Amino acid sequence: MARNKYPEETVEKILKAAQRLFLEKGYEQTTIQDIVDQLGGLTKGAVYHHFKSKEEIMDAITTKMFMDGNPFEKVRGRTDLNGLEKMKEVVRLTQEPDWSSLSRQSMPLLKNPRLLAKAIEDNQTIVTPLWLELIEEGMADGSIRTEYPREVAELLTLLDTLWMAPTIFPATRDILLHKFRCAGEIFANLGVPVIDEEMLALADKYFQLLPPELT
Repeated sequence: MARNKYPEETVEKILKAAQRLFLEKGYEQTTIQDIVDQLGGLTKGAVYHHFKSKEEIMDAITTKMFMDGNPFEKVRGRTDLNGLEKMKEVVRLTQEPDWSSLSRQSMPLLKNPRLLAKAIEDNQTIVTPLWLELIEEGMADGSIRTEYPREVAELLTLLDTLWMAPTIFPATRDILLHKFRCAGEIFANLGVPVIDEEMLALADKYFQLLPPELT
């Protein structure tokens, strides 16, 4: 089979094959050759033409998943939710199986400093402003009362990227849930009670999706 002459179609094929393998085998256990074997005649050279490494493929997948299913965009226009309820809905949406399984938390970020830096940068430039938008909306409608809107927005992304990542801070699933509860108390004390018992239940389901070797 000849190489697809449309670059965007080739990239889509690579990302779909890689995503399927990462979910089935795990990121660490999947090789570039495994991905090539799923591409119906495309060569390893075709993969490396678009992606320099497996890390770049993973980064492209998580970016695409976020942009395709941006939870902040999904709640932005909803008039049936106040600011705090929109924040809780964002948390709920990010616990969906495929997103959770392919979260950067499922990757050995300490072994991939480039991806770790990229995750922090993306959170700082993309995700933190989106959290801040919802916090400020909640402050305007009265569902949130805090003196630290920007700090809370930064903490939300920092805790998600680093502190709650078992590949950075190894922990059992019970410890992760305990940390999540701790984070909830921190945010509640700062006037943003985004983590309630429902969120804790969702987090517990999410942690069950993480590979056992990470915890």
